[in-house]
Amino acid sequence: DLIRPFTLSMSAEDYLDVPARIDSSISINLPAKIQAQYKEFERDLILEVQENELEAPSAAVLANKLLQWCNGATYTDELKNWITLHDEKLKALSELVEENSGENMLVAYNYKTDLIRLQKQFPDAVVLDKQQSTIDNWNAGQIPMLLAHPASAGHGLNLQHGGSMLVWFGLNWSLELYQQFNGRLHRQGQTKPVRVVHIVAEGCIDERVMSVLIDKDATQKDLLKSLILN
Repeated sequence: DLIRPFTLSMSAEDYLDVPARIDSSISINLPAKIQAQYKEFERDLILEVQENELEAPSAAVLANKLLQWCNGATYTDELKNWITLHDEKLKALSELVEENSGENMLVAYNYKTDLIRLQKQFPDAVVLDKQQSTIDNWNAGQIPMLLAHPASAGHGLNLQHGGSMLVWFGLNWSLELYQQFNGRLHRQGQTKPVRVVHIVAEGCIDERVMSVLIDKDATQKDLLKSLILN
C-alpha cells in the first residue's frame, strides 16, 4: 500500500506488437536402470555408479545433481570429471530437429557437460559467444542451431530475427533467467509465433522445476497486479 502510488508496471505484451508464444513440453523416460538409480540416489544421498561414488551432502547439492542426471551426465568429483548416464534428451532433440527441418533453433543448456554432449551430437551447432559476428550470422538465418547458456544470453540481446523456436535442453530454477532467455526470441521485431519447447524427464526433478517456474511467474504477476490496482 505504501509503494502503490509510486509504482508503474508495464507488460511488453500489453504495449508492444509481440507475436504469440506457444509453450509445449516433450516428456522423456529414463532407462529403467537409470531411473531406479536416480530414485536410490534421491533417497539415500549417496550412490555408487560406474565405479564412482556420488554423494550429496546437502539438499542444494542433491537438487543440482538430479538436474544433471535428468540431462544425461553428472560430475563425479570436484575436478569436474563426469560420466554419461543416458542420451534420452539428445535423442528427443534429434527427433525435434528432424521434425522441424529448416527451422533454426535456439537451445538452452545448463551444464558444460550438456554443451560438450550437444556439440558431439550436433557438430554443426554454434555456441553463442561474445562475438558480434555470431549474433549477426544467427539473425541472418545462417545458423541452424545456436547453443547458449541462459546466464550469457540475458538482457538486451536481440536474437529475434534468426529464428522462432527455442528449446530448453536443461532447466534451471531462476525465473529471471527463464523469462529473459525466452525473451531473446519472443520480443518486438519477431515476425512469427514463438515456440518454446521444454524437454522434461518424467518422474524426476525436471517436473518440479517446471512447476516452480510456473508458480513463481503466477506469484510475480499477482504481485504486479496488486500494486497497480486502486
